[in-house]
Amino acid sequence: MAEEIPAVSAPRRAVFRDYGSSPFALRALTGPLRYCAAFAGRLASAAVVPGVVLLGLLFVVFAIGRLLPTDPVLTVIGDHAPQELYEKVRREMHLDKPIAEQFVLFGLDMARGDFGVATTTGNPVVEDIGRFLPATIELASVAITLGVGLGVPIGLLAVRFSGRWPDNLVRLVMILGNSLPIFWMGLVGLLLFYAHLGWVGGPGRLDIVYQYTVPRVTGLVLVDTAISGNPAAFGNAVSHIALPASLLGLVALSDIARTTRGFLLWQYRQDYINVARLKGLSETKVLWRHALPNAAGPLFAVIAWSYAYLLEGAVLTETVFAWPGLGLYITQSLMASDMRAVLAATLIIGTMFMVLNMVAEIAQTRVDPRTRA
Repeated sequence: MAEEIPAVSAPRRAVFRDYGSSPFALRALTGPLRYCAAFAGRLASAAVVPGVVLLGLLFVVFAIGRLLPTDPVLTVIGDHAPQELYEKVRREMHLDKPIAEQFVLFGLDMARGDFGVATTTGNPVVEDIGRFLPATIELASVAITLGVGLGVPIGLLAVRFSGRWPDNLVRLVMILGNSLPIFWMGLVGLLLFYAHLGWVGGPGRLDIVYQYTVPRVTGLVLVDTAISGNPAAFGNAVSHIALPASLLGLVALSDIARTTRGFLLWQYRQDYINVARLKGLSETKVLWRHALPNAAGPLFAVIAWSYAYLLEGAVLTETVFAWPGLGLYITQSLMASDMRAVLAATLIIGTMFMVLNMVAEIAQTRVDPRTRA
């Protein structure tokens, strides 16, 4: 015979009933729901906020293109084109439609990557951006590497000798890095280190001897010369990028060193640092195990923002050093009233700035749990 299952007594059922209605059970049920709701909210925020920012950037770029005192049709066909051609191009550019419809069509073209044809080069704007953008990324990447590699140790040095002459010297360097005009420093640097001393290469990315002999693989001249197996070309590329990257790196160095110094000094005033010292930990262990990890969140955010600023603010540097990047492309397009190229490049830089800001916020949230909503 099958064994009979004993019935649960009434008191035990009452216990089960009481437990099911207890706050602990409700908390166990609502905990995952609250987590899912919070996660969905973060996803929605991560999708909505950048979308709104991108839409606003698109509107600003569109408004600038319509408010400038130039005729976009004449910049394409010239001043002496017949009226029939003028009307045809005007219809192709959707300028005969209402302003709201123009904005919608402009946004759709940008989403498809249809930026038109640049009058300065005769090439599609998207091809020009693909050719000029790697130079800007390379310059900004070398500059931020120098800024991080020197800014963090300099900030640590200022903290170690807080209130003494090394700290004062570091603060002077930070002030100079943020106050001196980048174009003025570029001109002085070219005059001193290139024209008089000959320590660095001149304007451009390579000497003309190597410009047409190094195969273009990635668009990053340091990488292309390195994989080409030509040490002389690689050394020439390093000499050309050294000065502009150092000047841009000085700007990033100032922000990174100031952030490192400020947040570490604030951490050193906290009680947990005093507790660590009372436990007998050395200053090196106090720094690397306690103070620096707690300052890592703001530091990562400043590094990402500095990189975004270098991508955005390299226009003057590229113009001074004739660096064939997106900044020089914008300058040349402005001189030629090529607004299609200017607006497209501006939109690309703005989008990159927004993406890097998102990366900075995500990195800060991952490193510092206190910033999580």
